[in-house]
Amino acid sequence: MADIEIFNPDGLASPRGTYSHIARIPAGATLVTLAGQVAIGRVGEVVGKDDFEAQCGQVYDNVGAALRGAGAGWENVIQSMTFLTRREDVARFRAWRERAFAGFFPSGAYPPNTLLVVSGLASEDLLLEVQVVAAVT
Repeated sequence: MADIEIFNPDGLASPRGTYSHIARIPAGATLVTLAGQVAIGRVGEVVGKDDFEAQCGQVYDNVGAALRGAGAGWENVIQSMTFLTRREDVARFRAWRERAFAGFFPSGAYPPNTLLVVSGLASEDLLLEVQVVAAVT
């Protein structure tokens, strides 16, 4: 596991959710970039059509599987970017993340995240997409 330092510097407001402002990785760590993950199950079907909570679960299951496939885990995540297709899901997403991230990041050191509301994703049935960068040694 890379010795990742996650923190919030003086001079910035405290994060308004489960993220931090900065992640610093040590020299010699290898960056691993994951493609954006959506609510597509193993056999290629959309999971949770019109069900935001179900899609969150599938998206983060996919992120976890991709991390494991790269020899990494949640502790290696240094950044994520989240795309939502509906502004009304922002509060729902934050609540879901509060619940789930306690298990993913038990230390409470949450990686930086950028949250965007976009007009659409690759399929109109998809409500969110999460892209992740990790660091491994």
